[in-house]
Amino acid sequence: MPELEGEHAFVGELVGDRAAAWDVSGELPLDLLHKLGARGLLCAEVPASFGGRGASSLESGEFTAYVGSLCSSLRSVMTSHGIVAHTVRRFGDRTQRRRFLAELTAGKIAGVGFSEPGAGSDLSAMQTRIEPDGDSFVVNGEKKWLTVARYADYLLVLGRHGDAAAAALIPKDTPGVQLTLVENPMGCRAAGHADVRFDNVRIPAEYVLGGGGQSMSMLFTTALSYGRMSIAWGCVGIIRACLQAAGTHAQNRSQAGVALAEHQLVRRHLAELFLAEQASTRVCEHASRRWDAAAPDMGVMAVLAKHTSATGAARSAATAVQLLGSAGAQDGHVVARAFRDAKLMELIEGSNEISQLILADHVLSVTG
Repeated sequence: MPELEGEHAFVGELVGDRAAAWDVSGELPLDLLHKLGARGLLCAEVPASFGGRGASSLESGEFTAYVGSLCSSLRSVMTSHGIVAHTVRRFGDRTQRRRFLAELTAGKIAGVGFSEPGAGSDLSAMQTRIEPDGDSFVVNGEKKWLTVARYADYLLVLGRHGDAAAAALIPKDTPGVQLTLVENPMGCRAAGHADVRFDNVRIPAEYVLGGGGQSMSMLFTTALSYGRMSIAWGCVGIIRACLQAAGTHAQNRSQAGVALAEHQLVRRHLAELFLAEQASTRVCEHASRRWDAAAPDMGVMAVLAKHTSATGAARSAATAVQLLGSAGAQDGHVVARAFRDAKLMELIEGSNEISQLILADHVLSVTG
């Protein structure tokens, strides 16, 4: 999308060489998020009719990869914020879509909470409840590692609603919302992770998307599928950053009087990085095209893209660190960040093992 391609320079100037310092400090500048949010860049797929950029999944994906190549913490904010916007689009009523999407494309920041102390991939173990009480709703429960919570104006919380499920958009300053920042996270250190407790949090009924009562599996799958696509493209960005750093280092560093790039084993590493970048990019492109076409297999293709790119990013980051040696082993360095950030991508929005189970189920469903 030419319009989003034109935003690369804007984002690149805002980030510059600051990502390393943000990683070390564990904090992103709030004004950076507000500037990107006010341009609709944190959820670029929101239609123009709701104040967004109207980007396709493919167009948004390439933009996400670019941001991911600069700073995975910032890309993580985009993923979480984008999940919220996508969930509002899918499950909010007309009034909710117009109100909340306008805010999410004008500078308000949002994060989403899935996991709980005793519930990750096992939805049946979820304990958070979103229950009606008169003309309002009351939320009780706890969410772990709620990304963006530190910076958020809204927290999208998924929980039980009677025998079904609901998604509540809760202003962070609502009485009863208690945040505990995650200290020293391994990866995406500046993404604002926090554990959040909801103690008799009372919200107006209009903050519960569609009034609640949705299928638990449909609600989670819808939200997670968007997240998986965003993470997949973000991992493409991680691989590209590693490829760039490794290629530059190999050409400028000498060993025994010979440029590293002339050593055969180093050239093998570079070839592996290029293969990972190309394979992940093509799988993501295919998944985005299926997403844009609303194809029946768009969900499983999102899983395939996320699994392929996350495992590729983790291997590529390890390869880049190996190639750069001590030059890439300093906290905040692009490949040191990639090494830690990419590993988390193999865990969130469905671990490698969960992804493999979903892909195996797909194989069994199409082979009969």
